[in-house]
Amino acid sequence: MCNGQLQVELGCTTAFGVPGDFNLLLLDQLLKHPQLQMVWCCNELNAGYAADGYARRKGIGCCVVTFSVGGFSALNAIAGAMSEDLPVIVISGVPNSNDYAQNRVLHHTTGMTNPASGGFNQQLRCFKEVTCYQATLNHVEDAHRLIDEAISAALVRKKPAYIEVCCNLADATHPSFTRPPVPYMLPHAHTNPHSCQAAVDAVGEVLDKAIKPVLLAGPRLRHGRERDAFLELAQSSKYAVAIQPDAKGMVPEDLQNFIGLYWGSISWPCVCEIVESADVVVCCGTIWTDYSTVGYSLLLRPDHIINVGDHRVTVKSGATYGCITSEHFLSALAKRVQPNPTAVTAFQRMSTPTPPPGRQDPNEQLQVKVLFKHIQEMLTPSYCVLSEVGDSWFNTQKLRLPRGCDYEMQMRYGSIGWSVGATLGYAAACAPSVSDIKACNIAPAGAPGADGPDVEAIEQPNQQAHMAESQATRVISLIGDGSFQMTCQDVSTMLRYGLNPIIFLINNLSYTIEVQIHDGPYNAIMNWDYEGMVKCLNNGQGRLWTAKVQTEEQLEDAIGKATNEHKNDLCFIKVIVDRDDCSKELLEWGTRVGAANGRPHSSH
Repeated sequence: MCNGQLQVELGCTTAFGVPGDFNLLLLDQLLKHPQLQMVWCCNELNAGYAADGYARRKGIGCCVVTFSVGGFSALNAIAGAMSEDLPVIVISGVPNSNDYAQNRVLHHTTGMTNPASGGFNQQLRCFKEVTCYQATLNHVEDAHRLIDEAISAALVRKKPAYIEVCCNLADATHPSFTRPPVPYMLPHAHTNPHSCQAAVDAVGEVLDKAIKPVLLAGPRLRHGRERDAFLELAQSSKYAVAIQPDAKGMVPEDLQNFIGLYWGSISWPCVCEIVESADVVVCCGTIWTDYSTVGYSLLLRPDHIINVGDHRVTVKSGATYGCITSEHFLSALAKRVQPNPTAVTAFQRMSTPTPPPGRQDPNEQLQVKVLFKHIQEMLTPSYCVLSEVGDSWFNTQKLRLPRGCDYEMQMRYGSIGWSVGATLGYAAACAPSVSDIKACNIAPAGAPGADGPDVEAIEQPNQQAHMAESQATRVISLIGDGSFQMTCQDVSTMLRYGLNPIIFLINNLSYTIEVQIHDGPYNAIMNWDYEGMVKCLNNGQGRLWTAKVQTEEQLEDAIGKATNEHKNDLCFIKVIVDRDDCSKELLEWGTRVGAANGRPHSSH
């Protein structure tokens, strides 16, 4: 129960789990907490992805798995959360505490019990590589302390933490459990005021002399206080503001000095030229990978960069000032700088708005650029755009987000299939409550009417409270067919709990992003009956509406129905496009990343 109480206290009111014999007693205890809601997923990988999506909205997520067969399955999702700086708490039920000392061979293990070879600690050792803190609860006396330390580490370091609970101790009592826990308080990140002032003075002196300074926002501005401080600096300095691709949605795009996406040669028009010609670029929370540098092809000069992040500030290629949080430094710098809109003026002189694509002929196959023209027209502050790995990355980056419209992608880790579980988690985070529809009066298998009525949208009994009816934010997910095939099962979980995302399934018969990096027969996939499959997952028990789209007129009709009469349903729209219809940005990015991957071996 202390696990559940602390999660709820921190705002994590939903956990994603899969039962297994080593965590059943633990799940019983979590179910007793009146404010903690459990969502049962189809597999542990998707439970981990769902906790990732939930943490993006709520600031912390949680998944509950069983030993080895469950934990190892979730490992990939937790590695992604580690890469993406997301506090996800992994709770695993593990063998009986007595078995650790008795050298037994147990099920769900590899049969290696010798302590020298890891014994029952193999899962713990694996999670050490993808979490910032690990705790094993095999004594009740120190359970409170270990749980507090694990969750504190996750929140302070913005990384996942791992807690394993011996199956015979999940319901154990202890005198320290008899009173309500002390209210949880997270230690504030520390800034040395002298170091911060020295950094502000040094950076301020450089910026006073700058001719065309630019601010560049990176994905480590995800967390609220850093984001607010960056916005304060952007507004006071009037510098041109650009974003890295995985920082999209973290800076309001209606700022007067916002110039757009900086992604090297595939940036928004004229943004690359402004950023790379700037004499000073203040990089805030940026992360540079082969993906974000377009195969290491950026022309940014290190001696033009002021780097703010990782509790330190580095001025060009010179001095570094440590023990400084980004929020404190950026807020202090905002009060020090003088307005300089020179780069914004230069951008406005150079840039020309790109006109939207024209209307297609009635019988012409839908083009990808036309699909995203209509998605752009859908966007309001009540939506979140969630983009799967693939061409959707490059097309969603072109969208202009209205203030309040969120955006999520998994760029650094780039795990194909992430989006289905993340859609589940993010949509659950937007909902005030969950209700499992399994209690509805559903005919048993084989009974008349067991397959449900032959209609696309099924109304549930009035007494069933559905998430969707009171959701303030609705998720729009752009998912390729190859990605969908990896993790599609948990669409059924979205239906089970009444979630109402709009899923655009982009059907082009391939792993398009892999095709553009390096093509081969392995990039072709089987073409499924996707609408039929999701109807099978629904089986007449949830609220589902599907559509098949091949032309612009069909797309307009589908979007109109999804956003109006089916606004409380899960809407699944299959969009059929040509295999070779992809963005020009993907073509260039794929060529450059492929070239970087294929660099000849060097002995230096």
